[in-house]
Amino acid sequence: MKAGSEVAAQATAEIRQDARHPELKAALEAGNKVSQSWAQRIEQALQEVGDASGEAKNPVLEGMYEVSRMIRRQAPDDTSRDLGIIANGQLALHYWIAAFGTIRTYASHLGMNETARAMQASLDEAKEGDGAHTAIAQRIMSA
Repeated sequence: MKAGSEVAAQATAEIRQDARHPELKAALEAGNKVSQSWAQRIEQALQEVGDASGEAKNPVLEGMYEVSRMIRRQAPDDTSRDLGIIANGQLALHYWIAAFGTIRTYASHLGMNETARAMQASLDEAKEGDGAHTAIAQRIMSA
């Protein structure tokens, strides 16, 4: 998850430059700030388990990042690019929803209440972001 946070930070900065719809650009900016708090919570969780290294790779999010690059390069117009950014962003959010939910459940079972609360907060934020992306896509398609 720590490596995934690093991939997400790099990807979001690049993707934000390619987005054209003002509401999408704002959502990406807000999402970047939220993901920074996720990175802090993940770091705290690693400290709670006694392993702050977290130096692994995250091939899942690296793959999503590469797909995002392809979508943005191949989009025939701004609307298609923005909708592709949203679709790929929602795939990434669903990854985070699964990851935060799983870690929250494991932490709760192990009595790691602080980590469980932090992962629940991150889970709630990821679900909120997913809903916001859906609403933006609907507005773009209705325009």
